[in-house]
Amino acid sequence: TEDIEGVRVVRRAALSATASDVLAADGCLLGTPANLGYMSGALKHFFDQVYYPCLDTTKGRPFGYWVHGGNDVTGAVRGIETITTGLGWRRTADAVTVTGEPGKADTEACWELGATVAAGLMD
Repeated sequence: TEDIEGVRVVRRAALSATASDVLAADGCLLGTPANLGYMSGALKHFFDQVYYPCLDTTKGRPFGYWVHGGNDVTGAVRGIETITTGLGWRRTADAVTVTGEPGKADTEACWELGATVAAGLMD
């Protein structure tokens, strides 16, 4: 939105994002499909790679996330919440969870999620 200024968005695929990327970021927006009742292997790999290098330095880091699953996202949400709590990150917007085929309202909710996280970084 034109009301959000001074926020630069850097996109990284979960398998290519590094601890350096997280350390350089002021906030994070995460997204994952729910696979076999859990977050994607790619997002889990991301957390495995960044957890200890970022543990002390990123406490209080604002973040948001979305999860999409066929019929249940509970395990994926629980995993993300557990790991980000361990990191000491601060969720700045309600998570967007989508089950089944995503619709226009889901896309708009994800846009709002990103805008909310970005707006929080303007201060």
